[in-house]
Amino acid sequence: MFDDVAPKYDVVNDVLSLGQTRRWRKVVVEAMGVSAGQRVLDLAAGTGTSSEPYADAGINVIACDFSLGMLKVGKRRRPDIDFIAGDATRLPFADNTFDASTISFGLRNVNEPKKALAEMLRVTKPGGRLVIAEFSQPVVPLWRTMYTEYLMRALPAIAVKVSSNPDAYVYLAESIRAWPDQDHLAAWLQEAGWETVTYRNLSGGIVAVHRAQKPADPSTGPAAGAAALAAHTGPVAKLRRNITRPGR
Repeated sequence: MFDDVAPKYDVVNDVLSLGQTRRWRKVVVEAMGVSAGQRVLDLAAGTGTSSEPYADAGINVIACDFSLGMLKVGKRRRPDIDFIAGDATRLPFADNTFDASTISFGLRNVNEPKKALAEMLRVTKPGGRLVIAEFSQPVVPLWRTMYTEYLMRALPAIAVKVSSNPDAYVYLAESIRAWPDQDHLAAWLQEAGWETVTYRNLSGGIVAVHRAQKPADPSTGPAAGAAALAAHTGPVAKLRRNITRPGR
């Protein structure tokens, strides 16, 4: 599916997001806080649009994706970036390889997203950062209703006119609607062993940018994170006291 839409993928995303995609990606780069000489994993990088700001800043970025079609388009456009095919649940990298890891609008397309979170923890260095941008749940009920209507009605209609494979965007709309909300994703991060979990809502909660850090102490990790999560006897809402939400 992603191979089919690769040639026009970035243009279509700009149209369907009403031009917001670039702003969202800029927030992700700022949240990463990496500098020249550091090594970054950009997972579900697609054609490498999300990887370009790092490469332009002298950061050693690896653009990883499971779609060979996407990677081929990206490599033709940016031959200076390393594009590597890889499964998010079985990353082809050694432990503690990257100073920071990120995934933008791709986690919900992974069959086992919790495994992907654990894999990114494994390949990130102790003390390293994770930043996730993903579609989420608008926080205002009226806005949530309007957004859902757009996803299921307007988005497929627009995709028919601008995409070579509109059915792919019907799937994307359905995957967005079914994706867990901000607090649930934050809980998954804690369960995987990430700490200092925070998130920021963008565009009223249409997108949420989650940040987390790998424990500097190697004795803490997924097992410790799962134990801490199990200590909470209530629903996910009770985890909010451990999650900082700096703004929208």
